[in-house]
Amino acid sequence: MDPPQAAPRGRRTFRHLDTITAFFVAVLLISNIASSAKMVRLFGPFEFDAGTLLFPLSYIFGDILTEVYGYRASRKVIWLGFACSALMALVLAVVQVWPAASIEDRQAAYAAVLGTTWRIVAASFVAYFAGEFSNSFTLAKMKILTRGRWLWTRTIGSTLIGQAVDTGLFVSIAFLGAWAGHAVWVIGITNYLFKVGIEAVLTPATYAVVGFLKRAEGVDTYDHDTNFNPFALREAPGP
Repeated sequence: MDPPQAAPRGRRTFRHLDTITAFFVAVLLISNIASSAKMVRLFGPFEFDAGTLLFPLSYIFGDILTEVYGYRASRKVIWLGFACSALMALVLAVVQVWPAASIEDRQAAYAAVLGTTWRIVAASFVAYFAGEFSNSFTLAKMKILTRGRWLWTRTIGSTLIGQAVDTGLFVSIAFLGAWAGHAVWVIGITNYLFKVGIEAVLTPATYAVVGFLKRAEGVDTYDHDTNFNPFALREAPGP
């Protein structure tokens, strides 16, 4: 069987792109809610916000998007996730300050579980934006350098960089000055190692999904002439 061909520059319709996009956005929103709802202990003395259990999947979906459909498609999805997260944060904030009904006042419970500070929200947005684009950019460039070989080097390598940017920015913006420096280092390092570890463990699954999508869609995109500016949303249409 001939290998999939690089995607042409014209507009195409893909059967599974919407599905991957939906899972990406769902993972992002669910992990954000879980992060604010509960802290969990995974092993030993290490504790994480619950969203850390799911959030690494957003990077796996980001890898799949970039590997199969290219950086331009991934850029659109990253912006969509950003917009949905912003809408969710706005709605939750409005509900938090809205007067509670007299017949069922759960204001304290709502504030404890879903209430957020704008510092945490800002940290989440900055870290997500910088981390996801770093991940997608790195994978797209590595694909060209490796000529499409050794997928595992791209998925793990891009995650090493993307998660370093994401975790470093989040813990710095959210916790520096509010927590002791040692605590910030501990949560940053343990979160980073856990997220990268999830990517490594799920590499066989990533291979399977990428292989299926390339065969089903008949596409294997290389970003030779792509504008990697994350704000270039008006670039010529493509995948």
